[in-house]
Amino acid sequence: MSKPMTDFTVVVPHWEPRVTPVALSEATEEQLAAMETTPSNRGIGAYTLVLAHDPQTLTYRTPLFNGIMYSEGGLSRDETELAATAASVLNKCIYCAAVHASRFNQITKTENVMSAIFDGTPEKTLTTRQRMIFEFATKLSATPSKASPEDAQSLIDSGLSKLEIFDVILSASIFGWANRLMHILGEPMDKP
Repeated sequence: MSKPMTDFTVVVPHWEPRVTPVALSEATEEQLAAMETTPSNRGIGAYTLVLAHDPQTLTYRTPLFNGIMYSEGGLSRDETELAATAASVLNKCIYCAAVHASRFNQITKTENVMSAIFDGTPEKTLTTRQRMIFEFATKLSATPSKASPEDAQSLIDSGLSKLEIFDVILSASIFGWANRLMHILGEPMDKP
């Protein structure tokens, strides 16, 4: 029998919804249309089927999510995943942290950065640029109003462009929302 996960990991857990997902075979035309574009373009999973209860919101949410996480230009993919992981760790969203940490590891072909983050010692392995992205995304996730012009200047001093800083803000922000939805609508479980 699987049990809820409580520790951060790069192994993506099973997500168990608390809300009964829409049955794909019984979905309305509006729900099916809303699910045509899926998060990460990876198929329709339980999370998407739960979000399909509100097809109007899902119609806007998924393209917004995909645009932030997978757009060309601005922050690199690994840095976008780093910002998403930072927000997810602060928000204690084990599922999202696992997904985005594992993607970071796949892209960078490393494991030491995410291991250090999960151990609470990111300063040991993050480059200055990575540390600034991680700290800024964490600060935005904790209290957005406390992010200051000085924080933005630190990112600029670390070599980030204004477009890259905007991407950090977007990534941390979408995960502030996504993490809270994941917590409310279900929980990560050890794979059976």
